[in-house]
This record gives sequence, structure tokens and C-alpha cells, in this order.
Amino acid sequence: MLLVGMTGVKLGERVAQIGCAHGGRLAAVARKVGLSGRAVAFVPDDTSARRAQKGAAEAGVLVEIETAAPMRLPAEDAAFDLVVIDDTAGLLGTMGDPDRAATVQEARRILRPGGRVVTIGSAARGLGALLSRAPGAPLFDPGPALQAAGFLTVRKLAEREGLVFVEGIRGRG
Repeated sequence: MLLVGMTGVKLGERVAQIGCAHGGRLAAVARKVGLSGRAVAFVPDDTSARRAQKGAAEAGVLVEIETAAPMRLPAEDAAFDLVVIDDTAGLLGTMGDPDRAATVQEARRILRPGGRVVTIGSAARGLGALLSRAPGAPLFDPGPALQAAGFLTVRKLAEREGLVFVEGIRGRG
């Protein structure tokens, strides 16, 4: 699956996903971490929690699901190797600037030094973009928000199959 390749997730890693617009994408990442790793989905509402549960159950993978505001995640500092932010349904794009900044800061807080954040958004063009974007979901460029939160080496990894992948590295300091 494209998502697994773009995130670079590895066996045994601790992965957090913020938002869940597609349970299958969450399950693909959870499958890759295996039983020696940990996959946690932080979702904003019960609908997203059901979507995450269904995706995990259909794939037969273990995922911890926490319903919480993305601006205040119930996780310890530096608890994860990789944080995936699923913005394909407009999680970040529909937020006001203060909430968006707080969400990105939370992603940085729960990420270990040297860890990576990967945002998944909808592409602006092409048939894949029309099929992957949730109806009414706004397009949002996460690069400036990641840079403002202190992520290093912020770059677009790819734009494929109607999705855009942007990565940021948390500094080691």
C-alpha cells in the first residue's frame, strides 16, 4: 500500500495516527508495526473511532483507539517513533489557526527526538484527487504549520493516487 511506503513505518515501531478518514490506511500501518510494535489512533469523535475499529477488525490488526481532541492528546512526551496525521477529510484544514498550531505541536510533543511526522492530505488535481478527498474537505498545505512547530527538513514526499504526503523531522534537541 502506498501509505506504508510513504511513511517508512517499520516492524516494532511505535506509531500514532491523528485522525482517521480511512480505516484501511490505519490498518495497513498497524499491520506493518506487527506485534512487537504499537499502533494508536487518536480520533476526534465516535464516528472516526468506529471507522478505525472497523478498519482494524477487517484487517485483523491490533490498534489502540483513543477519542480525544487532537489539540490535547492523552499520550506521554516522546512516546512515538512516527506520527501520521490524516488530513484527507480536512482534520487540519477545517481548524482555525490556533487549533491547527496546537494539533501540530501535540504531534511534535508525542514524537521522540529524531522521529518523523507524515501528513496525508488530498491532492489538488486529477481523478485520484476527486476520489480520495472527502466531500467538502478543504485543501491545506501542512508545510508552514510543521515548520512553525519546529519540525526540521519539512518536505513533500510525493503526490500520488490523489494523496499528498508531507514529512517533517523532529530535531534531536
